[in-house]
Amino acid sequence: MLPVLTLRLAAVTAAGALLAPVVATRWVVLYNGVLGVAAIVDWLRAPRPERLDVRRDAPDVLTRGSVGRVTWTVRNATARRLRVALADELVDSLGAPTRRATMTVPPRGRAHRSVELRPQRRGRFVLARVTVRSTGPWGLAARQRWRPLPHVLTVYPPFRSRAQTELRLRRAQQLQLGERAVRIRGGGLDVDTLREYTVDDELRRIDWAATARSPQTIVRTYRAERNQTVLLLVDCGRTMAALVGAATTGTRTTVSDEVLPRLEHAMDAAQAVTRLATGLGDRVGMIAFADRVLATLPPRSQSDQLRRLTVELATIEPRLVESDYRAAFASALGRFPRRALLVVLTELANEAATQTLLPALGLVRRRHLVVIGAVRDPVVEGWRTQPAHTVEQTYRRAAAIRTFEQRAATTTRLRAAGATVVDAVPGGLAAALSDAYLDTKAAGRL
Repeated sequence: MLPVLTLRLAAVTAAGALLAPVVATRWVVLYNGVLGVAAIVDWLRAPRPERLDVRRDAPDVLTRGSVGRVTWTVRNATARRLRVALADELVDSLGAPTRRATMTVPPRGRAHRSVELRPQRRGRFVLARVTVRSTGPWGLAARQRWRPLPHVLTVYPPFRSRAQTELRLRRAQQLQLGERAVRIRGGGLDVDTLREYTVDDELRRIDWAATARSPQTIVRTYRAERNQTVLLLVDCGRTMAALVGAATTGTRTTVSDEVLPRLEHAMDAAQAVTRLATGLGDRVGMIAFADRVLATLPPRSQSDQLRRLTVELATIEPRLVESDYRAAFASALGRFPRRALLVVLTELANEAATQTLLPALGLVRRRHLVVIGAVRDPVVEGWRTQPAHTVEQTYRRAAAIRTFEQRAATTTRLRAAGATVVDAVPGGLAAALSDAYLDTKAAGRL
């Protein structure tokens, strides 16, 4: 372990260099020799870092945007005061003002230093070690060594739409409990009533025996079933990495805390549907995919399914590859063959939707109901109606109009293929998908 030179030693050496022009050379040599010996002695007297009792107290879980705290503690078992410096492995995205701490530890005592964490990115962060530097009593030299202090901090995605989701859940639970005089038709196996056929009814609901005895076509309605299945398919391909709401001025792009990738909005919507569906007794599962399946969560109706979903989503990052919808749908069919409501959280990019998503819908449309949820960029919508005074604004408005028209055409084609499409602004996707789920459940389409 080589000595670490300190700023005090550098200052004393510089002071000796200033005396060199006015004193004899032998005195300068003697001065430097004595200073070198003092530095070596000071280094030898500095405690070994591996013998210090160093601890780190950090949370195991945080939510992106929340506040946590990391505390370092150093215990001094010697009879003299120690000066110790620490450097931890806190990455910038954890939002700590500093990853270093300097403290003076009293004899037979301990010292603490803390910093706040404000994580700006979700994920799994491994804090493997801390670098410890102990300075000698004269402050001329120090010993430095890293100490293994393994810790894993997981930053979860925030559930931004929790309040409005809880409100919808309470209203739906009131309907189920009969606090309002409303009867909900469901998709269970117990027949509730017989009534005349309407254009919105599915052919499989027709009661042919009752129809033969009546001049009108008769269909069955069923009591609501509480163990229906909702399967979330979260697209993690390249289109989900794009920022939504980033304003561009010239060559500069303005990004605020509210500007998030599409995947973050999809995760919030997935959390909302999971909380709502499990609160109503339905089972919810999840498949995250890009060019391959990245994560799978089996359907469950337990109240801790939201936590399980959040844990799975915490470490998923968008991949800069084309999404393989066919592989994701095939995985859904193979793993979960029971009829379910498939909620596909993706982007309605014209090429991806027409070339891969539309052809793949045929795999699941016969057996499952499909709802496609996407978030549109309000900045692009603003460009579409913004007056054009320059050449740049003219081209930008033309591109925005074309993008909007292609998105509308893609939505129309997906709906014609039998899917329900929810295209919402940032902050509105979770609420819109929740309403689509409640409407589907109330109509008994499952």
